[in-house]
Amino acid sequence: MESPVSVAVLGGTGEQGRGLARRLALAGHPVVLGSRSASRAAQAAEGLPPGVTGADNAAAAASGEVVIVAVPWDGHRELLVELAPVLAGKIVIDCVNPLGFDKQGAFALAVDEGSAAEQAAAVLPESRVVAAFHHVSAVLLLDESVESVDTDVLVLGDDREATDLVQALIAGIPGMRGIFAGRLRNAHQVEALTANLISVNRRYKAHAGLRVTDV
Repeated sequence: MESPVSVAVLGGTGEQGRGLARRLALAGHPVVLGSRSASRAAQAAEGLPPGVTGADNAAAAASGEVVIVAVPWDGHRELLVELAPVLAGKIVIDCVNPLGFDKQGAFALAVDEGSAAEQAAAVLPESRVVAAFHHVSAVLLLDESVESVDTDVLVLGDDREATDLVQALIAGIPGMRGIFAGRLRNAHQVEALTANLISVNRRYKAHAGLRVTDV
């Protein structure tokens, strides 16, 4: 990517949001963490690389050319409905995994629209929704001793220009590669696969990611 892109991370106070913010800031992009509380977002930005700041969700969303949605599944629809006017015209990257947990571990939840990404597209008809970053370990993203996060990121969307930009954004993070993996209608199995990776990580005490061969 030739020039920096301003990025907002909604749900930026969580580990996944902070981890993505850290790596994108190290790649040279200004990042704003979003939270319901501006002060909490500012506190979450402390200790992250220069260029990461905090704001309330609406201000963060307004500031980003690209907006990453990394909120808990149970608050996903509500937040996007609230911010739909602010997100109009923007590239919105949804990395939310609708999962449930019980004594047997993680499992995929049914989503009326098909997937979290499709729900985002339905709620945000004026935004360019892309699904990505579902399988990247927050632990590795935040670990300062890990210089290269060696994983492929599956990128899905219906807008070629938007998916190309997201792939370029990913390519700027050492070790990562964005791989186009289909249209948004195929996002369900990508989100659901996270449950399998959680099982891998628990069994092998790892932070597993994905690599796509022969590409």
